[in-house]
Amino acid sequence: MPDTLVIIFFVALLAAVMTYFIPVGSFETQQVSYVIDGVEKSRSVVDPNSFAYQLNDSGEPMLQPVSLFAGGGGTGFFNFAFEGLVSGSKWGSAIGVIMFMLVIGGAFGIVMATGTIDNGILKLIDKTQGNETLFIPVIFTLFSLGGAVFGMGEEAIAFAIIICPLMIRLGYDGITTVMVTYVATQIGFASSWMNPFSVAIAQGIADVPVLSGSSVRVAMWLGFTLMGLIFTMRYAAKIKAKPELSYSHQSDQYFRDNASDAKLDSRFNIGDILVLLTIVATVAWIIWGVVVNAWFIPEIASQFFAMGIVVGIIGVVFKLNNLTVNKVATSFKQGASTMLEPAVLVGCASGILLLLGGSNAANPSVLNTILSSSGEFIGQLPSVMSAWFMFVFQAVFNFFVTSGSGQAALTMPLMAPLADIVGVTRQVAVLAFQLGDGFTNVLVPTSASLMATLGVCRVDWGQWLKFIWRFMLGLFFVSSVIVITAHYMGFS
Repeated sequence: MPDTLVIIFFVALLAAVMTYFIPVGSFETQQVSYVIDGVEKSRSVVDPNSFAYQLNDSGEPMLQPVSLFAGGGGTGFFNFAFEGLVSGSKWGSAIGVIMFMLVIGGAFGIVMATGTIDNGILKLIDKTQGNETLFIPVIFTLFSLGGAVFGMGEEAIAFAIIICPLMIRLGYDGITTVMVTYVATQIGFASSWMNPFSVAIAQGIADVPVLSGSSVRVAMWLGFTLMGLIFTMRYAAKIKAKPELSYSHQSDQYFRDNASDAKLDSRFNIGDILVLLTIVATVAWIIWGVVVNAWFIPEIASQFFAMGIVVGIIGVVFKLNNLTVNKVATSFKQGASTMLEPAVLVGCASGILLLLGGSNAANPSVLNTILSSSGEFIGQLPSVMSAWFMFVFQAVFNFFVTSGSGQAALTMPLMAPLADIVGVTRQVAVLAFQLGDGFTNVLVPTSASLMATLGVCRVDWGQWLKFIWRFMLGLFFVSSVIVITAHYMGFS
């Protein structure tokens, strides 16, 4: 399997080639308002009837082929890596996610330098002899619930840093860690009844009562969570029995080597307890901030940075692993450096979207043309096929726009009125959106959170693809059945 960066390069090349054949177009935008928990919110979305091609002097649709290189801040093919790395804002991909990764990598570099995590894992394993199998269902369910309730995603990166050594100590692998953390959040994200970054926004844009259809979605969440849990536990049991069958067995050696010095009789004193209490308090504080104050990347990263400082002070005062102030600083830099590889992948993947003209609906782009043409195609199909193709379209479109709220703003203003025309309820259109948008987050290399979680677990995307494709086929099949059944039942 080619390296992940090689795959991204050729996808970017394909995107550049598309600009030589697909004309550019744009939409006008409008403000829509909706109510969540009694609070009125608004969002800028596309006007579904406003698409227009950019015309040349002859009045024909115009191409904007990507050049090999562009100056003045433009995006030529050889600009895509740099422009992708610096694209976006502190609130999201790419630059925001990259900085988030570096900060939490540094903070947890300090945590790992204290030795508390390794020693604590050994103590935990010793105290739970015979009950280790409970770790996977408990962790998986909690992360799935986090994805469903408050749209947990990027937060999984930080937890994976701690959970991965635990899983490998228990005889599992890095892939199991990705499953119980990030994949679990996306199962919750996709099947949620109240996710504020996905289904709630999509319902508001589609003029469907926000949080309606919750009973169906709660049952759907339970079913998909159970499906993911069974798949994960079966794989984990196989790896525990025969570790060499792991797709990430070779890269997991990094964690086995780093854990080799920890012993059951290693120290575990008041300093270690304070470190663990600091981590728990930080996580609880962040969850409160996300749920109550809608904290996002900048606020979450800052809390983890503060946690790193507090842990560093504790480590120095209690001489954990003989930490000094200089060693704390070195540990922060080393922790941040482990994030450089996934950070580069995140930035380069973001550059693919820029080659297609970006996600701004008001700017002429190839992506807008693809969006409009897909809507026209779906509108010509029988109603049941239209419902299913809405799901397929959302799954494919998520490769280019991995933000749930961003994809909702771009696609739902088109899909909602289209649903009325072809005889599909708007609730089914929302269902197709949330399933298509959410589940492909566990596959596409353009997902910043996926690539970051794979990075901290030392799992190459090629290894991940070899593992996850069977599960993705299962998710696709079950989701298709749900969308088609919901259509025939008139889910509204």
